[in-house]
Amino acid sequence: MNVQVISTLKQFYELMAHTRDVRFQAVQSILRRNDPGPDCLDSLKAVLACFQAMPHEGGQVVMTIDQVKRIKVDLSYEVAELKKDIIYLEKGEEALLQYLEDIHPGFRSETSKCIEKLQHLTFNCFITDRDGTVNNYCGRYQSSVQSIYNAIFLTRFAKKKTKNPVIVTSAPLQGPGLLDVSVMPEKTVVYAASKGREFVDLRGKRRAFPIESKKQRLMDELNRRIDLLAENQNYEKFFLIGSGFQKKFGQTTIARQDISGSASEEESRGFLRMVKRIVREIDPMNESLRIEDTGLDIEIILTVSHTSKGLSDFNKADGVRFLDKELGFRMAKGPHLVCGDTSSDLPLLEAALAKTPDTWAVFVTKDNNLAEKVRSLCSNSLIVPEPDILVTMLGSL
Repeated sequence: MNVQVISTLKQFYELMAHTRDVRFQAVQSILRRNDPGPDCLDSLKAVLACFQAMPHEGGQVVMTIDQVKRIKVDLSYEVAELKKDIIYLEKGEEALLQYLEDIHPGFRSETSKCIEKLQHLTFNCFITDRDGTVNNYCGRYQSSVQSIYNAIFLTRFAKKKTKNPVIVTSAPLQGPGLLDVSVMPEKTVVYAASKGREFVDLRGKRRAFPIESKKQRLMDELNRRIDLLAENQNYEKFFLIGSGFQKKFGQTTIARQDISGSASEEESRGFLRMVKRIVREIDPMNESLRIEDTGLDIEIILTVSHTSKGLSDFNKADGVRFLDKELGFRMAKGPHLVCGDTSSDLPLLEAALAKTPDTWAVFVTKDNNLAEKVRSLCSNSLIVPEPDILVTMLGSL
């Protein structure tokens, strides 16, 4: 593959989709103990060279939305994961581990500590968040393509050490979603998207949590109205930056900013007001939809009915309970391993502990408050500072 010249966000996303295909095929070959061949390595090197050759300002790449409007994009995730995959393919696993030690001080000692604690266990359920947990964090979901080494390590663990491996994420399944950025072989893990409301099981079958037809019509109308905003030049950038526009099952996410500050504060707040207006018009009594503004994303969440507490948001604990019921995990029998990186992942741990105390937790965080919450919930808990440490540990068990 020749080095391409790309200048727009659309071209960038197309190139990242290409790396997804290349990586998926490479993972298949490696797991079959075949050489993925020089074309794979050359292709990834060409993409890296393309990114490095793009114009930079202040450490960020400059692209355009429509050949006119400029935007600065932080490609640190994409570049870093390409470099790791190139080392892995060119020099082997030990060279990659040495590189990870070089960029993450204490990498080997932290990894060894976790291996020592968990190596004697085979897990009934492995339930994990994705971004920031078993995948390094990326500022744009659409380009957060899983790396080859990451997929190999997680596949080894899933096949060898757990009966029911599950990735639970807030992102949708597709469009873009979890399936579009994952490169593990099909039927390796249960892909549970939209906080577990929709999933693909280990047989490749798709299923979803039932939504009342009236509420589904509300979500369809909401998504239709937001789709129309993409045609407005004042709003189109919000469909390309950060989380973009994600039509989840029972929830919709639309970016109003990204970690690079690609939108001005005035633009961002104006877009937030527009989305809130649409929600009020669709749900004037505030009965079915709730808005959560993270500062970066606008989350519009469909409420669900709980007999004990009335209407509430569907969280990851609801997702775990739904998956247990639908897939017959028999979670009363442990041990389980739960992994996360933020407080929104604590419901995963709480749901597993409610089934059995025979539950282990590994959280990726440098936040002492979160670490203490994890330890107070689960006595069998470990805290690590980087996703690479967790993933390497899992691949080494």
